[in-house]
Amino acid sequence: MTQFDAELESRLIRYAAIDSQSSETSETAPSTPEQWDILRLLEAELREIGASDVVLSEYGTVFATIPGTVPGPVVGLLAHVDTAPQFHASGVKPRVIKGWNGGDITFPDAPGLVLSPAEFPYLAEKQGHDIITASGTTLLGADDKAGVAIIMTAARHLLQNPQIARPTLRIAFTPDEEIGRGVDSRVPKDLAADFAYTFDGGAVGEVEYESFSADGAVVQITGVSIHPGYAKDKMVNALHLAARIIDTLPHVTMTPETTGDRDGFIHVYEMTGSSAEATLRFILRDFELDGLAAKGKLLQKVCEAVQLGEPRAQITCTIRPQYRNMRYWLEKDMTPVELARKAARKIGVEPVSVPIRGGTDGSRLTEMGVPCPNLFTGMQNIHGPLEWISVQDMAVATALCLELAQEAAGSGAK
Repeated sequence: MTQFDAELESRLIRYAAIDSQSSETSETAPSTPEQWDILRLLEAELREIGASDVVLSEYGTVFATIPGTVPGPVVGLLAHVDTAPQFHASGVKPRVIKGWNGGDITFPDAPGLVLSPAEFPYLAEKQGHDIITASGTTLLGADDKAGVAIIMTAARHLLQNPQIARPTLRIAFTPDEEIGRGVDSRVPKDLAADFAYTFDGGAVGEVEYESFSADGAVVQITGVSIHPGYAKDKMVNALHLAARIIDTLPHVTMTPETTGDRDGFIHVYEMTGSSAEATLRFILRDFELDGLAAKGKLLQKVCEAVQLGEPRAQITCTIRPQYRNMRYWLEKDMTPVELARKAARKIGVEPVSVPIRGGTDGSRLTEMGVPCPNLFTGMQNIHGPLEWISVQDMAVATALCLELAQEAAGSGAK
């Protein structure tokens, strides 16, 4: 597997340094112009390595084909190019710690920040690995540029080694996964795959076929604005009402920081505005649809109660679907999951299937008719400054990708 280390390191560093943060407040596709930069780079790189049918769609997805050498199902390989809006993601400065010695990792641009193996047991297992982090003030973007690097490395290797048996492979690099808009309605037809895999998972061994079901909610609050010096009995402060809504919601049983395993949550992640108008943005998550619906009803009831207490204000709560648990479809035909598990065991990795406390493009793609489990890349501590990844873990994921292609060759699975 070490034959891929240098290429994976080079690709991830190159991709991570390109600004590509998505934005849910934008209505364009992709949601930010910066994403076009990495999409166009990948389009050029796919042509350079000899991929066929390379297309950058008008909705911002790069497609390409790795021609098959034997009969078999058409298998899709996907990763997303955008980075999360939740933390600083501009001006990323990736750096490599060669042969990490097992001690605390510090950051050049944030002297007080420490990545400690004592706090993160998975890191403690990686002594001697080449560890990639950012410089301390941004996330790294291994989510999911590691997946991009893995697929690109595997694609180049397959194209240079036509003796390796594989069915036709279809590659797709998508924008806007982090805001739940990565799979445009045209993707299933344009991908033209019997089934697919996202390389967007974490620890080595993860073969995931269950995700959260997810909705997004926006609460708009319009108060009564007036000069504060003359506000007695007249002003209605929208920020006070926003705080009341947040304070009324459960704090110790239904927030991300108080839940785990199969528990869902209501997460307020942004509050903007002024005393005149304020906006709250929430994500609602649960593994079951009835639990998700209950969380939406709870949020709506809290908004209604605060509205009743202050009739001079206007409060609206709009809930929109984002994605659904891929298990509802994949459990009806586990063939793609079992192929991935078999491929993992072939390369000496014991597969582990745990519910994803999040979602992937595979969640949407599966719902739209293309079964799509999620596979590991090695990424850890995503969406924050302590994000890191092992080059050697990426190499294992690349080996999985190659073995998966060979396992699918001639399998007849569709």
